Amino acid sequence: MKISYNWIKEYLDLNVKPADLAEKIERTSVEVDSVVKPSDGLKKIVVGHVLSIEAHPDSDHLHICQVDVGEDEPLQIVCGAPNIAEGQMVIVALPGSRIADNVKIKKSKMRGIPSAGMICSLQEIGFPEAVVPKTYVEGIYVLPADATPGDDVYDYLGMNDSLIDLDVTPNRGDMLSLYGALHDLSAIYDLPVKFDQPAVKEAGEPTADQLSIHVDEALAPQYKMRLVKQVKSAPSPMWLQIRLWNAGYRPINNVVDVTNYIMLKYGQPLHAFDYDKFAGQDVYVRNAKQGEKLTTLDEGEHDLDPNDIVIADEKAPIALAGVMGGLDTAIADGTTTVAIEAAVFEHDHIRKAAQRHNLHTDASQRFERGVNRTGLQDALDAAAQMMDELAGGTVQAGTVVAADNVPAPAVIDITMTHINAVLGTTLDQPQVTHILEMLGCTVTAAGDTLTVTVPVRRNDIHIPADLLEEIARIYGYDELPATLPTGRMTMGELTTAQKLMRATRHSLEGLGLNQAISYALTTEDKAKMFLMQPSETTKLAWPMSVDHAVLRMNVITGLLDDIAYNSARKVKDVALYEQGRVFYREDGTERPSEQEHIAGAITGTLLPAAWDQPAKDVDFYQVKGIVAAYLKDMAVNGDVTYVANTDMPEMHPGRTADILVHGHRIGFMGQVHPTVAKQFKIGATYVFELNLQAIIDMPKQENQYDVISRYPAITRDVAMLVDNDVTNDQIVELIEKRGGAHLQSVKLFDIYDGVKVPKGKKSLAYTLTYQDKHETLVDDAVTQAFEKVEKRLQDDLGVEIR
Repeated sequence: MKISYNWIKEYLDLNVKPADLAEKIERTSVEVDSVVKPSDGLKKIVVGHVLSIEAHPDSDHLHICQVDVGEDEPLQIVCGAPNIAEGQMVIVALPGSRIADNVKIKKSKMRGIPSAGMICSLQEIGFPEAVVPKTYVEGIYVLPADATPGDDVYDYLGMNDSLIDLDVTPNRGDMLSLYGALHDLSAIYDLPVKFDQPAVKEAGEPTADQLSIHVDEALAPQYKMRLVKQVKSAPSPMWLQIRLWNAGYRPINNVVDVTNYIMLKYGQPLHAFDYDKFAGQDVYVRNAKQGEKLTTLDEGEHDLDPNDIVIADEKAPIALAGVMGGLDTAIADGTTTVAIEAAVFEHDHIRKAAQRHNLHTDASQRFERGVNRTGLQDALDAAAQMMDELAGGTVQAGTVVAADNVPAPAVIDITMTHINAVLGTTLDQPQVTHILEMLGCTVTAAGDTLTVTVPVRRNDIHIPADLLEEIARIYGYDELPATLPTGRMTMGELTTAQKLMRATRHSLEGLGLNQAISYALTTEDKAKMFLMQPSETTKLAWPMSVDHAVLRMNVITGLLDDIAYNSARKVKDVALYEQGRVFYREDGTERPSEQEHIAGAITGTLLPAAWDQPAKDVDFYQVKGIVAAYLKDMAVNGDVTYVANTDMPEMHPGRTADILVHGHRIGFMGQVHPTVAKQFKIGATYVFELNLQAIIDMPKQENQYDVISRYPAITRDVAMLVDNDVTNDQIVELIEKRGGAHLQSVKLFDIYDGVKVPKGKKSLAYTLTYQDKHETLVDDAVTQAFEKVEKRLQDDLGVEIR
């Protein structure tokens, strides 16, 4: 919200520079985005009086103007504006002047005719087009007739004012107005402020005889209306237009501008209806009905939702409550009777309606954050008074009050001991009482306890902690003493899960992968890929974009996007991992469950070429080795097995395996299906994804010291013919089970299935290593154990020893 420094000074006797005031606001109340003086950077821009106009001899749209700029001789300026006319007071950029964007104006010739300067539009001297009155959007701006030729234009247009742009947080809705800012500044600077009191003159018939309002008080706890007749629509006076465009609003006319001005001043959104366009005298505040439509002031047509609050006459909705009025009852040039609405609407309905219809207005912003529930009547009276004064209207007698449920103020007890203990101060009771009273609170003291009654307009103060914040910020954060914390000190320590997550990163980075961080939001199609369990998607009600509309159910697709990003930039060798949460939701439940996962994706070469070996593209076994090494680093206590999986549509059916620990599936690994890789525009890529939470919950092997044997080891090799359906895992499991107490390791070192091997068979060769840690093994003991293994292989698996 932009607030005028000059407007503030009309109510507070401040003697500080605008930049210093802005810094004080930022350090005490809310953030300040900028402090801007619109005239900064402009030079030699003055009032000009158009003395005469003649057509350019070589153009059908240019005019040769003689303009009085307060000098001895008028200037000749060639102008192409369609609305230029003799007798106007206009904005003139003299030769050598600087206009918006630091553009320098020089003497020149326009199709052979000398031109000394430029007659300007508001846009050309820095005004945003959104605030320029529609009459002047396509042409030059015409100044009031009492402007003096030769004067600088800045004061006439309010450009010498400093505009402080407040970035108001959601809890400080009271700061979305001049009066709200004045309340805070009065307390900050300990200065009195006197607010205007409206003195509306009523001269017409009773409003209640001309208007009946029917309100659902659950939707609108407060709702009031006034009538003003015989208004004459016209442009607003210059001072009001300046107030509006400096705040970022386009002046419309003297009726609509009044409602915007009151909103800026009081923080209370108002709406002006053309009363003569109502269907009957009854007005209803209700929920929209199924199938109802409304065309709003921006000419957008909206299908109303049954949860929308609408203002309706006897036939149809005429406004989307708290958001935007309807076009059918809009104020127009011929409007003579105005119905002014002041209300408080249920804020959740307003927030959702604004989101639902993508209509985020200044009114909805204020209703969502909360308006001053005690200020409706003042705002309504002030608007009626201004329409009387500026539009010549006759204010009808009385206000129709359909609902007026003002909440009770919050009453909070707090002790001086608690205040000083938390803030580390030595404040006394009079100091604290003065601070709270400057904020508008009523304070009564009973011993050490203060009973504080908070003004209703401060709907963000509910508990003692809120009062502590108010006292601290008004007293001054810089004035709070530096104190050391007291109490028992405890040593910080990572939890078991945090330790394992940190070890996960160390392990995978040590194995050659780099960490990536992807969005937890993705598209619905990507969310459904690489699922480790059945799940429904969880969609966002109001996504920022279609690419971030659904909570992810896998981590791999984010890594594939990262690989695609790198591949598009000619980076072909990429090895990434990501640790993050996935979100599974069962059918019929609203909230998803969260699981911690770890995933990796590798493409290109994991091991680069060296002098003694060529580079080798990543394959299934490299990725399997990474997963096996990682699980070993995590000290998983259980047998890890890999079982072929041909059922995952996103994975290569012949190069994919489930990862099991003690028979429980904790993840999968393998090659991404070529069609999926093509969809992501990447080459051959291998991935894995593991349920990290399951790994965290598993029992772990304790690290124990094991003596390194001083005695030599003995090896035996065995080669055998086995059926093709016999797996390496079966053979190794049997050897380890039957190999005896001194068997240390079993290693496959050869596989052969060539022409000399019978059909349906394969030849496997293993090295068995035996060692005793306490004494030297003898050949007889090893031979006896080895022969037992051979016999069990023949009996149990039907192998043929070669």
